[in-house]
Amino acid sequence: MRVTPCQAALAGAIGLNLLLLYCAWRGPGGSPPSCRPPRSVPGITVLLRDFEDFENDLAGTARSFASLPVPVLVAAETVPYPPVPLPTGVDLLLLHPAPDRPPPLAHPELVVRTRHVALVPDGTRAIPGLLERMRDTLEGDGDARLVAAPVGSVPLRCLELRLEPRAWTARYGPGTPGVCRAVEGAAVLLLRTRDLFALPFPLARPVPTALFVQAALRGWGLRVMPAAFPAARRPPVSPHGRWKAENLAETRRHQLMRDLGIKREVLADGRERWYGCSKETARCFGTVHARTPQYLLTGQWTPPCCLRALRETARHVAGALEAAGVRYWLEGGSLLGAARLGDIIPWDYDVDLGIYREDVGKCRWLAAAAAGEPVEDAEGFLWEKAAEGDFYRVHYSRSNRLHVDLWPFYPRGGVMTKDTWLGHPQDVEFPESFLQPRVPMPFAGFTAMAPNNARAFLELKFGPGAIENPEYPNPAVKRLGQD
Repeated sequence: MRVTPCQAALAGAIGLNLLLLYCAWRGPGGSPPSCRPPRSVPGITVLLRDFEDFENDLAGTARSFASLPVPVLVAAETVPYPPVPLPTGVDLLLLHPAPDRPPPLAHPELVVRTRHVALVPDGTRAIPGLLERMRDTLEGDGDARLVAAPVGSVPLRCLELRLEPRAWTARYGPGTPGVCRAVEGAAVLLLRTRDLFALPFPLARPVPTALFVQAALRGWGLRVMPAAFPAARRPPVSPHGRWKAENLAETRRHQLMRDLGIKREVLADGRERWYGCSKETARCFGTVHARTPQYLLTGQWTPPCCLRALRETARHVAGALEAAGVRYWLEGGSLLGAARLGDIIPWDYDVDLGIYREDVGKCRWLAAAAAGEPVEDAEGFLWEKAAEGDFYRVHYSRSNRLHVDLWPFYPRGGVMTKDTWLGHPQDVEFPESFLQPRVPMPFAGFTAMAPNNARAFLELKFGPGAIENPEYPNPAVKRLGQD
């Protein structure tokens, strides 16, 4: 069928009219980007995000900033409860997905149209002109992508922030003016709207920590202003309110660190915060295939919480074996780590110990595992016989299956052998003379027993230069240096 020019023009006109009717029917709040193109206008939007539903100053903070010629937006998962009487002109951005509307942050340009946005903590009071001065500071500093101004009379403390993605670690330290990566203290944070909503977690809480970490990953500069916003005079928070706030803050921080892939924070005063697995949780990674944990394929090493749990398990197992008179020694990659670092190899995911098979009955936990029943000792470590063959595993807990493998060797004609071989390159027999005598060796924060000539033992297992030439467990899947 041939379409004439008149028919084509008529079809085009009908399509255009239908599109205009569709846009009008959807209305301003539901207009898709194709109907209403995003546009950025000069100005600053104030976003109120860090507040609690209970005992907040949200209405007072919103009223104070709404008195300025700036749009004010309250961002929350759901409508605050108890209800908060927001001033006229202050809008509510609901972040929790709903079946009857598009994802809240799919098109932030439909909500925040100004070129700059200021994230204001609860309990802050506005000062005319200070937001504009922050914006001018941002635009006049070629290195800064964030500007911070204190809230209240306490100056902000400038901090250095170094991210170590491979080690799942955020490390804070004292900063110097002009090279801040984070600040300590209540602060208003201003940045370009396009920068905020280009972040994977633009409105995650706690807002300052979320922004500082994501900014540090991108190398963004942070400028601190001396001028401060006043803090509201508020009655003391009730003990119950304080308890709720502290628990919610801890929960949010854990969720944020999980989202950002951080398992450990090292604070400026040397204290540490841990966000990885514990005895009550599953371990941080799943089943290991081809001797290559999934995290190696993403350019990361063993999570620090897992290394900590492995150290604790290895120390516990070695102590139990020594107390029972079971002869053991560091094996395989664990001996390699001891020879190189005095510790577990940073990308290893278990600990290997050899034991004399005839000594199994000396340890009550091993004897119970050998009888076929997993047994939990007094400190919550789980001893069991491995399903893969004739060896034993001691797990960090019933929930967390980080483990130490115990390989029962026995002498035959002066050579140490065993009944289960898993096909690992280092899984070979060796002369018993390496164990006569065994010698102490620093490992994972304690002194373990090891073969008397670690270098010769390791080169027998791994080949010449094994200590000096580190490599991932299975180079055929991933080689060290390919990160």
